[in-house]
Amino acid sequence: MATPVRTPFELTGADGAPLRGDVRAAGTGMSRPAVIICHGFKGFKDWGFFPHLADRLARAGLTAVSFNFSGSGVGPDGETFSEPDRFGHATFGNDLKDLALIVERLRQRALVPDLAPPTALGVFGHSRGGGVAVLHAAADRGVRAVVTWSAVGAPLRWGPETIAQWRRDGKIEITNQRTGDVLPLYTDVLDEIERDADGRLDIAAAAGRLLIPWLIVHGEVDETVSVREAQMLHRRAADRAELLVVGHGSHTFGAKHPWAGMTPELEHAMDATVAWFARTLF
Repeated sequence: MATPVRTPFELTGADGAPLRGDVRAAGTGMSRPAVIICHGFKGFKDWGFFPHLADRLARAGLTAVSFNFSGSGVGPDGETFSEPDRFGHATFGNDLKDLALIVERLRQRALVPDLAPPTALGVFGHSRGGGVAVLHAAADRGVRAVVTWSAVGAPLRWGPETIAQWRRDGKIEITNQRTGDVLPLYTDVLDEIERDADGRLDIAAAAGRLLIPWLIVHGEVDETVSVREAQMLHRRAADRAELLVVGHGSHTFGAKHPWAGMTPELEHAMDATVAWFARTLF
């Protein structure tokens, strides 16, 4: 397979500001399956393993689309959390709008020049991005396959004491352990979750509606999202999903940023992911 070419793009995100991403493919003129990659909370498209996964998918003959959610907080340089207020106002609803926009532009041949519409579409998501991927795939009949790593099983990730303090102060502070950046998180996402009377953000319910091949990958010793959430999602999906618990796997399967090399756990997850999309999308 030819060396993948990386082509950047910029759209207007759900918050009205730039939505930045790139496409990796071994050429743009020929139609091929595509996979859209969704990062998680405090993540970004060029964090750790994401570029390596995108390259692996592209070398397998797929088009790999990576992007920063409009609420990632990461600015034009692709590495620095220079847009803290965008992070602060991020919501699941905006994430879903960003993903839907990418899907629409990809199908309309309007994402990057000369990129043919995909012959089939898959979605990948890590952590919070895994929850977003499940929500989108359950609503979009054009998605043919899903892979999630370390996916959250519910949108509400905070306990009563944190929520009470959040309400009092109008924000909480989120520390990025890698960079030391302290980012504000306003009540937008909390308001959205508490107003979700129709279950639009109910990830577990969406898992039960998902009728396409779904590979659920989770680390055995995930320190951020318990493997019990993967087991719950697997039960909800019944026989339509396959659960792969990676022995000794952490939340990122040992990956770090800046990139420090492959680990056996990450290699296992990546091999299974590429094989899953190759089998279900071609």
